[in-house]
Amino acid sequence: MRHVGWIAGAAATVLVTAGAITYAVADGDDSGSGTRTPAAGSADAGFARDMAVHHQQAVEMSYIVRDRTKDVEVRRLAYDIAQTQANQRGMLLGWLDLWELPKVSPDPPMTWMGMGDMASGKDGSLMPGMATNAEMKRLGTLNGKQAEVFYLQLMTDHHKGGIHMAEGCVAKCTVGVEKRLAQGMVDAQQSEITLMADMLKARGAKARD
Repeated sequence: MRHVGWIAGAAATVLVTAGAITYAVADGDDSGSGTRTPAAGSADAGFARDMAVHHQQAVEMSYIVRDRTKDVEVRRLAYDIAQTQANQRGMLLGWLDLWELPKVSPDPPMTWMGMGDMASGKDGSLMPGMATNAEMKRLGTLNGKQAEVFYLQLMTDHHKGGIHMAEGCVAKCTVGVEKRLAQGMVDAQQSEITLMADMLKARGAKARD
């Protein structure tokens, strides 16, 4: 029954995303430049592409931990993160479609933020905060409390990287609805980081340095 619930949630996400894309069309660019379509190399397009990738990993991570623990609190958080970020990812990719821009860029991730080749994490992750392939694989081997702690640590790092990128969009993006979405990401993920710190403490652990 729980599995069915997640599938139903995913279906609802598609409907919500469709509405969000319609809203984006109606909103247009309220920065004072009319309805000008962002360029492929703009911050608007770069953020949409990169955050879609960033969000996809968070969704995958959340689905993994769902099957590795029976803890209601962690499963609820994982569900909320998966649904929220799948929804937002749909918005971001939808905007790229509306703007008729590619979803993949030949430039390194976060070039739009002036980071370029510096964006990759020192541990080989694609972007700051993202888990490595080895970490994702390890999460899939853990169970119970160990899975909960590792997920909370990985997701805390993931949110910190996501917040940094979203703040970049707030500062550099020109499409009003996208800037507002980015600010909403900052606010929500900062709140979740605080929640996850409490959840880690309750499990005798803490976020990674």
